[in-house]
Amino acid sequence: MGVLMSRRQTVEKVQKVSLAVSAFKDGLREQPSTRRRAEAGGTRRGTLEQSVQEGEEEASAGPSQPEESSASKAAWERLRDGRGVEPEEFDRTNRFTPPAFIRPKRELHDDEPPDISLEQREQILNDEMCEICEVWTAESLFPCRICSRVYHDGCLRRMGYLQNDSSVEVTETAHTKTGWSCYYCDNLNLLLTEEEMYSLMETLRHCKIIPETCLTLDDFLHYKHLVHKQQFERPMAEAQEERAALQFSALDPDKKGHIEWHDFLSHESIQLLQKLRPQNALLRLLTAKERERARAAFLALDQDSDGFIGEGECRRAQHTWFRKHQKETPSCNVSISHVGPMSESSPASSVSSKSQEKTLPATEQEEARPIDWPGFLRENVAYILAARPNSAALHLQPPA
Repeated sequence: MGVLMSRRQTVEKVQKVSLAVSAFKDGLREQPSTRRRAEAGGTRRGTLEQSVQEGEEEASAGPSQPEESSASKAAWERLRDGRGVEPEEFDRTNRFTPPAFIRPKRELHDDEPPDISLEQREQILNDEMCEICEVWTAESLFPCRICSRVYHDGCLRRMGYLQNDSSVEVTETAHTKTGWSCYYCDNLNLLLTEEEMYSLMETLRHCKIIPETCLTLDDFLHYKHLVHKQQFERPMAEAQEERAALQFSALDPDKKGHIEWHDFLSHESIQLLQKLRPQNALLRLLTAKERERARAAFLALDQDSDGFIGEGECRRAQHTWFRKHQKETPSCNVSISHVGPMSESSPASSVSSKSQEKTLPATEQEEARPIDWPGFLRENVAYILAARPNSAALHLQPPA
């Protein structure tokens, strides 16, 4: 059982195993390249307003204009290809080659209702070998809570997907109910097809959004106003602006005054999926683990086992089961994802008590409309997908 087992008997496999072994020897030691990347990321990170101002200063300076243009072009290419932020200072010496992300394609049957049975439970099996090095080493593999892939923490570090702070998070949460999402599932932007990604990039260009920059509340609201006016040819209403402000607060759980680029990109990706794809097509994106957790959530809400729950219960599920899990919150009896009950520190708790009072009568009226299992999935599929990223931000704010 202790012997390494490889899927391929080739020279390339021997090289990968050699790199994997060296990665294990590194352990959790801090690597200079990782530190340099963190420092570089800290110096380059800024708000959209700062980036625009710096760009104007660089343009007026003259000699450095080609360099700035090259950096901007590289950022758009990373966005198009579904890659994360990769500063030029990132040292890839002795690192694995990053995978080439292939965007999905729409199939003819995608819009047809999928057959997801409530009674027929699915057997959840993880892969036996590391997704990166394709080597089996028993209990040292860390599973993704969304898909069936498993990874070595050393391989993730060699890929540049695991830094010192996130290494502890993976080792502590990968085998718990909270779980950990791999770099495929953590990036909601990879769910977009090439055509959908092109549409999103055109919108970002039109609204003058610079990739890999943080957005303040003013930036976010200005963007939302431009998108709404472009789509509906009329200004955004006051109530819609309030909802956009609540979404910003949900994307900024630490109250830093800005939202990170990857959180903004995940939010826009799930918004675009809701806009362009019917619910049946979104249901086909769910993995076996997500479907099984959704079954557990529905069965827990269906107290009388008649196959129906109230609309109010379904709405509350969006605010509890499919929300981001707060580590300080006690876990629930039923776990649908890495999510749990809404804590007082969550962004939604910042909503005024007056707004909460307004929603109570509506919730009581909603109880009258029964919702079956297929309806439960359709109404909650977007929130299940939005809960995939490891970030504490809420990438899709449920309605009040």
